[in-house]
Amino acid sequence: MSIPSGQPAGRGRPRRAARTDSAGAVYGSLLATSVVATASSTGPHPRLQLVLLLVVTGVVFWATHVYAQLAGERLVGEPWSRHEIRRVAVHEWPIVEAAVLPAAAVAVSGLLGLDYVGTAWLAMSVAVTQQVAWACLGAARAGATRRQLAAEGVVNLVLGLIIVATKAALKH
Repeated sequence: MSIPSGQPAGRGRPRRAARTDSAGAVYGSLLATSVVATASSTGPHPRLQLVLLLVVTGVVFWATHVYAQLAGERLVGEPWSRHEIRRVAVHEWPIVEAAVLPAAAVAVSGLLGLDYVGTAWLAMSVAVTQQVAWACLGAARAGATRRQLAAEGVVNLVLGLIIVATKAALKH
């Protein structure tokens, strides 16, 4: 992101604007909600399995996004530089970070006296809440109006609740 034309950039290079992109965090939150909604409660350690599933899924989707971005930007015959790989990996890292709070909710759910069903609902609630928060934060950083902020919140709440409603309807 460079500054609008007409403003000095300094040293012949465009300055980078403050980052407002929270797409990775929003995407990762929706992904975490999906993982929890579709996870089963079988096995000797369902909470541990769910924490691992959340983290591993986040990492795999992150790596997939990094690869897809690099492959999409690559010039034919040009190898990727370490700098470019790092830039893309850092940009996509919020996908992994978005798995942390739902995984933490799962990890502490036993201390709260929740059974597995309660654990799943807690983790989904955390994931949808952070999805809405990240979307609104990104919009606010971009200078969105209150109406635009509200729209961001509603759209992301609806997207998260579609997954939650599907889980409830299927009684999974």
